[in-house]
Amino acid sequence: MLPEHLLLAGLVLLIVTSLVRGMRSLAFPLALGVIAAASGAAFWLASAGLSAEPFPGHFVVSPTTLMVKGALLALALPVLLMSRSDFSREGLGDTEFPTLLVASLYGLSLLPSAASALVLFLGLEMMSIPVYALIVLAFRRPQSAESALKYLVLSGAASATLLMGISLVYGTTGSMDLSAYRDAILQADLMARTGVVLVLLALFLKAAVVPFHAWAPDTYEGASVPVTAYMATLSKAAVLVVAVRFFDGVNVSGSMVDLLAVLPLVSIVWGNIAAIRQTNLRRMIAYSSIAHAGYLFYAFLGTSEGRLEAVTFYIIVYSAANLLAFAVLPSHTDDVVRDRMETLDGLFHRDPMAASLIAVAMLSLAGLPPFPGFTAKFLIFKSVIAAGYSTYAVLGLVGSFLGLYFYLRVVQRMFMLPSTAAATTSVGQGLGKAAGVLCLAATAVLMIVPGWVLDRF
Repeated sequence: MLPEHLLLAGLVLLIVTSLVRGMRSLAFPLALGVIAAASGAAFWLASAGLSAEPFPGHFVVSPTTLMVKGALLALALPVLLMSRSDFSREGLGDTEFPTLLVASLYGLSLLPSAASALVLFLGLEMMSIPVYALIVLAFRRPQSAESALKYLVLSGAASATLLMGISLVYGTTGSMDLSAYRDAILQADLMARTGVVLVLLALFLKAAVVPFHAWAPDTYEGASVPVTAYMATLSKAAVLVVAVRFFDGVNVSGSMVDLLAVLPLVSIVWGNIAAIRQTNLRRMIAYSSIAHAGYLFYAFLGTSEGRLEAVTFYIIVYSAANLLAFAVLPSHTDDVVRDRMETLDGLFHRDPMAASLIAVAMLSLAGLPPFPGFTAKFLIFKSVIAAGYSTYAVLGLVGSFLGLYFYLRVVQRMFMLPSTAAATTSVGQGLGKAAGVLCLAATAVLMIVPGWVLDRF
């Protein structure tokens, strides 16, 4: 549990720095070091082939779960780096953001190793609760409070639904172990099946799958850029890790197939169509994330073999691309103006590096070869076809083509339209570009040697 212990120790130190006025400037480097150390510890333990059960039946570790944990924690580093441009400009959140981020990451780190529904629920809530505060931390627009309230209420509703589903499964099987959920999926008992469906619907709500998606565009728009980046990537990744743990070793059949196919398919189609109409970048990313949630849940139609690898690879590719786009997004003193698509017009003529990096991110999210987004989608649809659901795979592929338009539109605006906005800079912008370089390096590795990455899981 070295990664968790490092995060917990770092959280305590961050709270101390926030209480001592002269130490507040240490919060950012301390959080950066703690997250990097926790990620490095997870990778080191995985390379050592460690398998252990610190809490039998509740918390277990293996090389695979440690690799997943290390990758997710590493993705938090660009989020922290880009936060400097948003929160240092006015001295706002210089200790609060790092502290809340590390607190959320502690809950996130519990999820890959969870072996019981209890630990999964605790980890998911410990990850989510700090995000409520993060959304309103910068408070750069009036709807920030409304966005936080929507996320709070709907996330609470999802948590209540999840608990009800877990309780019904527990009432049927008498066990909190995740194997009980797998047994309930295969049972014909009404209570067990109801519990399974409630758990799945709770995950759909937290992942913003249609028709449980309405909170995402408003929340993404109202939050600051680093918080939106965190919610669109690591928060969504956490939900998919929970889903993988619940469905581990299960090949779905019967009515569960329809539930896992129809709603994700609608999410793919509706998310891509709605994104086309957006004139606001963060709302476009929100609808894009709805579509990508559909792709990810498609993975559960396939066989259990290779599911964790496919989902983890997709999460890393999707997160790296989104973080790359957010990290180099042009800054502006007015958050509303910064968020308009017009701000990207002619960006290549003002900042060629930023425009090129955003273009790489958009092309990867679109799933065009040779970018890693193509490989990630290929793995998902390959598993669906291998499981015998070719019709759903074809429909999903057709729905994915709808997303090409709005991703390519962003590229077209940056490279082919005249510039209409003045270049602006802010404190910490260099760190934002450093975060972009890190994400670009990760994207390059995923593109050039995807097999090597997959073998690590």
